[in-house]
Amino acid sequence: MPLFHRTSQRSVDQPPPKRRILVADDDPSIGRLIQTALPTQQYETTVVANGLEALEAFERETYDLIFLDVMMPFVDGFDACERIRAKSDVPIVIITAREGTDDIVQDFRRGADEYITKPFKVAEFVARVEAILRRVDMQKARTAPTFVQVGELVIDAAAHKVAVRGKEVKLTPMEFELLYFLAANAGQVFTREVLFREVWGYEYVGETNLVDVCVRRLREKVEVEPSKPKIITTVRGVGYKLERL
Repeated sequence: MPLFHRTSQRSVDQPPPKRRILVADDDPSIGRLIQTALPTQQYETTVVANGLEALEAFERETYDLIFLDVMMPFVDGFDACERIRAKSDVPIVIITAREGTDDIVQDFRRGADEYITKPFKVAEFVARVEAILRRVDMQKARTAPTFVQVGELVIDAAAHKVAVRGKEVKLTPMEFELLYFLAANAGQVFTREVLFREVWGYEYVGETNLVDVCVRRLREKVEVEPSKPKIITTVRGVGYKLERL
């Protein structure tokens, strides 16, 4: 059975647009590394030194992707993320030296879509940027219906809205993408590897619990009892599925 997912419709003859990236990190070496890693013919990268400058840059310009370090002066990455998310669905990636589940949950709670840990390899960083932007492009066209209903779960993809039991639920862009994919393919079981590839857009490397944390956050928002999920269930030893309610 073919999967319902988003697909890009850009013509091969049409050159890709130059993407605008905002990076906020008080370590100058990180900014230089990122600017060097991203080719100027494809990316326009703005680097700022703290969260306050990131917010000011965000108010002035439109960006395709934003990276925020956690520990920054004036305004930290968490606060900057929360303020940006209140105004925009732009993808936000938290740069952090911490890998604990509680810290990752904090990232998602503030509105981040993903995180990347220091130190990171240039190839890993570039792959992450390409995958995120590819996912954004794929949002422009869908092979699945724009309106999906599974039991009391209703997803209006065109309006980017979700309702459960008649009440609207606020989701981050990444939470929305995961829920949409599971709902559009309700009843099918997906491994973490498949979800990572189909939803996040790159190959699973076995070093991240992004899938588990995002599922946990979704359950907190859509389940009556998150500890006893009825909508997004775990198939032991395999992965996750959205039940046909």
